[in-house]
Parts: sequence; C-alpha cells; structure tokens
Amino acid sequence: MAVGGALLFTLFGIIFPRTALSIYTNDLAVIDLGSQYLRIVAFSYPFLAISFSFGSILRSSGEVRLPVMVSVLAIILKTGLSYVLIFGKLGFPTLGIPGAALGTVIARIFETIILLSLAYRRKTVVAGRPAELFTFQPSFWNNYLKTALPVVFNEALWSLGITGYNLIYARISTEAVAAINITATIESLAFTIFIGISNACGIMVGNRIGSGNSHEAFAYARRTLVIGTLGAWLIGGLIYSLSGPVLNFYNVSPEVKEYARSVLLVISLFLWIRISNMIIIVGILRSGGDTRFGLILDVGTVWLVGIPLAAVGAFVFHLPIYWVYTLVMGDELVKLIVGYTRVFSKKWINDLTKITEPS
Repeated sequence: MAVGGALLFTLFGIIFPRTALSIYTNDLAVIDLGSQYLRIVAFSYPFLAISFSFGSILRSSGEVRLPVMVSVLAIILKTGLSYVLIFGKLGFPTLGIPGAALGTVIARIFETIILLSLAYRRKTVVAGRPAELFTFQPSFWNNYLKTALPVVFNEALWSLGITGYNLIYARISTEAVAAINITATIESLAFTIFIGISNACGIMVGNRIGSGNSHEAFAYARRTLVIGTLGAWLIGGLIYSLSGPVLNFYNVSPEVKEYARSVLLVISLFLWIRISNMIIIVGILRSGGDTRFGLILDVGTVWLVGIPLAAVGAFVFHLPIYWVYTLVMGDELVKLIVGYTRVFSKKWINDLTKITEPS
C-alpha cells in the first residue's frame, strides 16, 4: 500500500513538477529551480515507502536500534553527497540543486538496502518470506483496515491542510515563504526529539493495552504528556535564545531574517501545545485504536479552525507572516482542549490484539 501511494507521487513529480510547485507559489524562478529538484527526488519516494514501513514495524516490536543506526548512516551519506554534488567538491561536477536531489535519492536507496539486508540477516520479526508478506487473512485484513484507514485519511487530509497553509504563506510574499522554510528546518530539528518520545509512548502504551493492563497504559500516557510538556518548554526557550546566531548562517535579506525570528518566537511559545497534541494523537489515541477520533480531531481543527483563520489574516487583514502563523496556532489550542478531554475519558483504550471475524 505504501509503495503504491509513493509511485503515484513519483509519477506526478516526474511528469508534472511545475504543476505541483505552482500550487505553492507563482514565482517563476522558484518553480523553475524547484522543478529541477522534484524531477529527480521523486525517484526516492518508493524507497522511502519501503524503508519507512520496515522501520516502523521494527520499532513497534521493540527493535529500535537497527532503524536508528541505518537512518543516521543515511543522513550522514545524504549530507555528504549533497555537499560534494551541490558545490562540486572532491572532483565531482558542480550540479547545484540537482545535486541535492541526487544525493537524497542515493541516500534513500542506500538506507533501504542496508535496512532490509540487516533485518533479514539478523532474522528480525519483520524478515518475512514473500509468501508471508503478500498473504492476507480476511479477519486480519478487516481489523487492519478499520484501524489503518482512518490514519491514512488523517495523514492525507492533514498533509493537504499543511499544503493549504503553505499556499497561503506563499501568497503573502516570497520573503514570507522563505522565512517559513527557514523556520521549518529549525522546527524539524526540535521535533525530532519529541517524535521519538511520541513513538516510544505508542509502543509502550500499545503493549500495555495488549497485555490487558489498561491502568498502566493510562499511566504511561499521562507521564509521557508531562515529559513532553516539560521538554517542549526547555526546547522552546532554546529555539528563541539561539535564533539570532542560527539565522546568521542563512544568506538571506534582513527582512527575511526578521520575519523568521518573529516566527521562531511564535514557535517557541506554542511548542509545548503542539508537542502535547502530537503525543495525544500519535502516541496515545492511535496506540489505543482510537484512530477515528484522532482523524476527526486532527483534520477537523486544521480545516475548520486553522486554515480559515490563516486565510482571513492573510487575505482580509493583510497581516505579516508572523501574525498569520500565530492565528494558525488557534488550530492547536482547540486540538489540545479536546484531546486532553478524550485522553482522560479513557474511551480511547481498545485492545487491538483481539482479532474479530468480519461480519
């Protein structure tokens, strides 16, 4: 299923790169340069689907070191290749933007081959024979789809919502979208820690529910929320305190730097709310099989709260990017209130290990 979806995006990226990028911006220079990147990097999507799927299963079964090790090696390779191919170092040609895309593709292929090779050599739980990988039992398939499809729709509709945000940002100005791209990179580094915490929460809570210990599962969920909140306060403070030195690394205009610094302030203030929401939806609700509620909560707030507020701020009041970004956080506030209510109601706790026959 993952590879099938990835192939669709690969074909679209190769055949219609300008169409895809024109959704985000009407700057012809950006579209021209972005098309060079997208046509090449699109070849990495099927490999990403494979490595991501195998890595997720390994982590959910308690084998976390192998995917982490392979991911770290892939990131180092991607960074090194991008450097030498963009700037023509070590005798390689100077490729510029296509070099960055090519480095990404090579790193993804490397990651997939190494991960599968080690997973099968070590005979991990994911090392199934082809007959096992492509044989489906109706009872399992029915339960899988009931749990997975809301997550698939959740991620797809949420991603479209993020696309909507980016479309609005891009229509404000090229400087605005440049500031958002810079801050998104810094934000992604901060989120890395909490993605790990959220995934670990999902594994531990899901295992506790599956063993019939729902009381301990709720305790794990509650403690993870506390850890995430405290950690987000710390990281949020670091983000803003280091924003000046970090932004000096970017060769952009003073206007872009000022916009980026203001957006980073908003990110640092609301980080604990966003992290709490991520833990609630990804680490808690999904581990308890409450994926339909997670879908409604995550997607509903984006489309009914966040995007309307962003559109009004950008196109009606013509606010600068940092105020529009602040309005978007209204989505996260509503999500937090409803999410906390759901967690403490304990209605999300469902034992997914009990396979029922389709009716």
